[in-house]
Amino acid sequence: MPWAGPLALVTIWEIAARLGLIPPHLLPAPTTVLGTAIGLAVEGTLLTDLLVSLSRAAIGFFIGGSVGFALGTAVGFSRLAEAVLDRSIQMLRSIPFVASLPLVIVWFGVAEAEKIFVVSLAVMFPIYINTTLGIRQVDPKLLELGRVSGLDTAETIRRIVLPGALPSILTGIRYALAVAWLALVVAETVGASSGIGFLALDAREFLRTDVIIVTIVIYAVIGVLADGIARWLERRLLAWHPNYAGGRRK
Repeated sequence: MPWAGPLALVTIWEIAARLGLIPPHLLPAPTTVLGTAIGLAVEGTLLTDLLVSLSRAAIGFFIGGSVGFALGTAVGFSRLAEAVLDRSIQMLRSIPFVASLPLVIVWFGVAEAEKIFVVSLAVMFPIYINTTLGIRQVDPKLLELGRVSGLDTAETIRRIVLPGALPSILTGIRYALAVAWLALVVAETVGASSGIGFLALDAREFLRTDVIIVTIVIYAVIGVLADGIARWLERRLLAWHPNYAGGRRK
């Protein structure tokens, strides 16, 4: 059932393109796009650019996620940390990627560091916000139960706070996975010599609409796979949660 809509859309698209209702230079048929993708894959161009983009996204996600989790944990536990850090982080969060990109280029140039920094910055905010929110929303009755049971601070955090905050943290990870690719697209359109974003930009210069659509489809597929990974983590890590039954949401 989830694939019925996309399959119907692709079928209508193919028929309309074959009947000439859609100009091929604006939107080539899906079979043409598939042929282009196979050709790029055989040449090795597609796989190389895909691996480059995946590595940038993975490194940026790890760095930004680690920083966001550390800051979110500090602010979630400490009102002093919130007073010192939260306002500045919220100000940075409100700055669009495009607006900050010129300054990032001045700092790092157009090398790999610039692209990884943009992805890290984008990923940091959703994980920071959801980590802070998750810690703050832990049921005070559970904390009181931990104190009554004689748990020390470390055990309370490990057995009560972090498990209680986990649903919110995983929501942040799920959102951050999507934002990482959005930031990477922006970063790869400036001074890149490889990557999926560069492939799309290069295709635009030569009016290769079929290649542009291939890159768009790749982003969509990666987004679905990333969301699937996040859902798998939820099923594995939140099987104990009352809103999950047998690893599924109720």
